[in-house]
Amino acid sequence: MSGLIEQLLYSAIVSETGLAVKSCVVTGHVLNRCRGAPEGSKILGISALESVQYALLTGRKIRNFRTINGVEVTELSKKQKTEGNKLQKRLRRHVGKAIEDYNMIEAGDRIMVCLSGGKDSYAMLDILMNLQKSAPIEFELVAVNMDQKQPGFPEEVLPEYLERLGVEYHILEKDTYSIVKSVIPEGKTTCGLCSRLRRGSLYGFAGEIGATKIALGHHRDDIMETLFLNMFFGGKLKAMPPKLLSDDKQNIVIRPLAYCKESDLVAYASLKEFPIIPCNLCGSQENLQRQAVKQMLADWEKQYPGRLDSIFTAIGNVSLSQLADGELFDFKNLTIQRPSLSAIKAINIG
Repeated sequence: MSGLIEQLLYSAIVSETGLAVKSCVVTGHVLNRCRGAPEGSKILGISALESVQYALLTGRKIRNFRTINGVEVTELSKKQKTEGNKLQKRLRRHVGKAIEDYNMIEAGDRIMVCLSGGKDSYAMLDILMNLQKSAPIEFELVAVNMDQKQPGFPEEVLPEYLERLGVEYHILEKDTYSIVKSVIPEGKTTCGLCSRLRRGSLYGFAGEIGATKIALGHHRDDIMETLFLNMFFGGKLKAMPPKLLSDDKQNIVIRPLAYCKESDLVAYASLKEFPIIPCNLCGSQENLQRQAVKQMLADWEKQYPGRLDSIFTAIGNVSLSQLADGELFDFKNLTIQRPSLSAIKAINIG
């Protein structure tokens, strides 16, 4: 949706009525239905062309506009709407299945949803809020973003977005940027240390707000990439578990997007028009090892369609006796379990 539309649309409603309307449906050039507007409100019938004469306040989600002050707004085709509905249902199904398979959310849970401003965490919050409405159990969602004091970080974006959603949220301010820059040499990737510092701060904050679970936005591709990164560069056979008890036993981490493909999340972010905050404000290089693994997996999938499905299935289908970790499987004390020779009786078959 154009930036002009995002900045101009709902002010007529706010100006005329004082209502903080969350979203509207527009047909032709007339606002004909608004969530948050009382029945019979004079909002109904306000000309969309008139509405752009005001300076904006809040809102998005415009449907069926043709032009506004000469600016054309493209309507989604029937096919695009159908594909969008399928995408949303598929992601909700995958998230629901992961939650069920690993008992991620229980009655009475207070889930701290960690938001970075990237596509994955936005999608996670959006899907969890939708599932919360129809879930057979009650649980709370608390959105938390950590402002790491990166230069140029648009600190107003997430609070404005979360205010519109009406979800409880906290902005945790920690100047980890200065720490990272003082430790990591110029030109080297800062992602590893940055993520560890962020994780430590978030773990501590979860206890302060009474969160029983911490939800992170890692998806299926992240899990597979981590598997190969640990194999190639760490000499370990491990990935990211969908559910994890922290080392200090103080927090349970869940990854509701564990079954979701990154390509679906990219498409969903575009469909929902999340206000993405880029993760390059620190000027750090991309994690080149992860990028190389990501490309390797993409090449494999292109050459052998379905290979990534097989790899992801293998992560949850481990046979310890067919590996070589003596701590997890007792190879030293393996014994033969045949019947003794004395127990074998000769049988005359003549």
